Amino acid sequence: MQSLINHLNQLQELVLIRDEHRTTGDGSHMDRLNDSIDQLTDKLPPDMKSLYQRLYKKDHIVMAPMYNGCCAICGMRMPISQVQAVRLVRQIQNCPSCARILYEESDAPRWVGEAPRRAEPRKAGISRFSAESLMLPDLKAATGPEAIAELASVMEQKNFISGVDRLVEAALEREAVLSTAMENGIAFPHVRGVEGGGLTLALGVSKKGIKFDDEGNVVNIVFFITIPTAVSAFYLRLMSGLTETFLKEQNRESVLLAETPEQLWKVLTKATRYSIK
Repeated sequence: MQSLINHLNQLQELVLIRDEHRTTGDGSHMDRLNDSIDQLTDKLPPDMKSLYQRLYKKDHIVMAPMYNGCCAICGMRMPISQVQAVRLVRQIQNCPSCARILYEESDAPRWVGEAPRRAEPRKAGISRFSAESLMLPDLKAATGPEAIAELASVMEQKNFISGVDRLVEAALEREAVLSTAMENGIAFPHVRGVEGGGLTLALGVSKKGIKFDDEGNVVNIVFFITIPTAVSAFYLRLMSGLTETFLKEQNRESVLLAETPEQLWKVLTKATRYSIK
């Protein structure tokens, strides 16, 4: 049964990658993604294929991580008996509220940041999921994997995310499917399924450029993002907003000119004040 859960998670990740590519890519990999999705779907047992397709018609998020005994998508608290059943993985378990297929990944990286206090004013724009402490204006990395590791380490050091080794591993697995490097020297490596809190974004800049992938893409600006499964749809809007912002040469130049985390943070917040709500 665990192999079936892994198969379904792989299928869902491909679907979400296709959604990303449709939103911000040039469409050049759409046929390959469609073929891979169709092949994985056809390999499902008939009853599971039918269940998957019914759930998929409602929402592209079919798989729901169980976090602290709750469905991470809708927040439904599971009865103890079902929590144990999800962990035993002897049969498929559906959330009683949203009907998604439940699973638990015990070694997944977790969000460990501090929740905002009630007395604090509500943050707006990019500051809702990033901070000056997550700005790296001078990446030391020379390759994509090194840049991902450098940014992930900062997330852990600044007490936003735990499990940096697994975080890097998951990001590289995602990059192996389809590179997140885009035109104009920008890349969006990310990890989905980082539960426990909100979306988190770190920004790294390399003035000399980084050989990001095996396709030879060289990037200067790297956004590394961790995403709770429940906000996958918002992540697409975030990517679209960031892409729109940094297609403008003046914004890219301002980022590259920043010398300190403070300067980089000011540039980012100013550049995204209209595109990221």
